[in-house]
Amino acid sequence: MAEHRKVYLNGEFVSEQDARISIFDSAVMFGDMVFEMTRVYNHEPFRLRHHLERLYASLKVTEIDPEMSIDEMEEATLKTIEVNKECFPKGLDFQIMHNVSRGPLPNYVRLFPNGIKPTVTINCWPLIWHLGPHAHEYETGIHLVITPQQSVPARFLDPKVKNRSRLYYQIANLQAEKFEKNASALLTDENGFITEGTGNNFFLIKDGELFTPEGRNILRGVTRGAVIELADELGIPCHETNLEPYDLANADEAFITSTTIAIMPATKFNGMEIGDGKVGPMVKSLTDAFSEMVGVDIVAQAKEYMEEAGVSI
Repeated sequence: MAEHRKVYLNGEFVSEQDARISIFDSAVMFGDMVFEMTRVYNHEPFRLRHHLERLYASLKVTEIDPEMSIDEMEEATLKTIEVNKECFPKGLDFQIMHNVSRGPLPNYVRLFPNGIKPTVTINCWPLIWHLGPHAHEYETGIHLVITPQQSVPARFLDPKVKNRSRLYYQIANLQAEKFEKNASALLTDENGFITEGTGNNFFLIKDGELFTPEGRNILRGVTRGAVIELADELGIPCHETNLEPYDLANADEAFITSTTIAIMPATKFNGMEIGDGKVGPMVKSLTDAFSEMVGVDIVAQAKEYMEEAGVSI
């Protein structure tokens, strides 16, 4: 089905294979692009407006004008979903990716007779390959590793702006893999406080309470916000505060959150067990509550996708 999926590219719908941006685009030259990824549950976008509001906040900070209002971007997003609906049968959920750059650099204007405009893309992609390979980790937990590569301080490149300048994330991923295959990188700031993973937010649990890094040097995740709200509804105290590796080493439980995986337990840290080394009761409780909120058993869905991951879609 891949050849039938369409991508919104600067006001037009083109096939995935034909969705291209110029090598002279500012995104390629500088990593000068902001983005958002939203996912659907039962084909319903989860907190799409939250994601779009964060996208437009990033656009404001980076001074990129998409030449579209947020309402027009939302309309284009819903149209992209509609155009691709036949590609996603019932039970097959997908992610929605927005990418926006300021377009080709002015130095190369001669190559663009119609003038330089921002680059705006919206695409839908099956979640099978994002979730399937990680299905077993909902039961075993992941291994978090503090990497030598640290977060970039907000005074240099604000992580609250979701941008494509992410080389430091990739370096951290490579460092974590050298520690142990499939380990997940966990970054710290220049003061040694835990910040975030490479595309996910971090939580730990101690004595029945929830702790997460304050929103200073992190991407303030939409799923992170949803979990904080859930904790409040469940009567679980939640603290946004500075956390050190020491705190994680002595935690009872830990987990990460992201758009695709929702809530993923962590059971090891730098080679040590977290708590008893098993997925704990609070993580299970939050996972169940999240599943109920979105109307999808996120663990069962991942297991289903694990079986289908080898299928060509």
